[in-house]
Amino acid sequence: MTRADVFRALHRGRFPGDPLVLPGPWDAASARALADAGFPALATPSAGVAASLGYTDGETPAEEMFAAVARIARAVDVPVSADVEDGYGLPPKELIERLLEAGAVGCNLEDSDGGVLKDAHAHADWLAEVRSAAADQLFVNARIDTFLRGDPDPARAIERAALYVAAGADCVYPIGAPTAVLPLLRAGTQGPVNVFARVGEGPSPAELGELGATRVTFGPGVQRQATAAVTEIAARLLAHP
Repeated sequence: MTRADVFRALHRGRFPGDPLVLPGPWDAASARALADAGFPALATPSAGVAASLGYTDGETPAEEMFAAVARIARAVDVPVSADVEDGYGLPPKELIERLLEAGAVGCNLEDSDGGVLKDAHAHADWLAEVRSAAADQLFVNARIDTFLRGDPDPARAIERAALYVAAGADCVYPIGAPTAVLPLLRAGTQGPVNVFARVGEGPSPAELGELGATRVTFGPGVQRQATAAVTEIAARLLAHP
């Protein structure tokens, strides 16, 4: 069984209250720490990786992002999924080749560009090309940005989810969906649903699972808390040199 098979299997047969929890490493050291803690798989956050490389989210050059993913994947024995934003304008075949070369077994692909939602049908066609190029070697998590871009109607997210699943997406990710609409999204969506959680805030992963989450990710939350911890250490060192 390949790592991609293992990763795909982790999404199957999840019981309510027991979602797949995927923390987000931003470098090799954080990946090792999270894997050693017992997480069965990891999912890199583009914003967290960007911060570790000195960029703001959305401005990381593709070469540097793939290199960072490769370092993370090489450092651990568990499957790693990579957030590669909107694919960096790469043709689907090249995008998949780059992800596989980096050692990733999955990817996040968002459906907005420059803060504007893409045409859902055109994006679904592109996802179908990605799926065709990936075959069964990569788990495709299709991010749905309607809530993030100011459309609160869950029906719009469900419509996009149906298009993306039909195009071959393995999972959909309605990022920013309010907790109250998660049961509706779950009921209206076929296949796994990824839900965003805040580290130490709001509903727990188990509670999100009860509401419909198949898997839970945290974006750059872990990286930002780690940075806050470093800031506190720095303050103590300055206060007591």
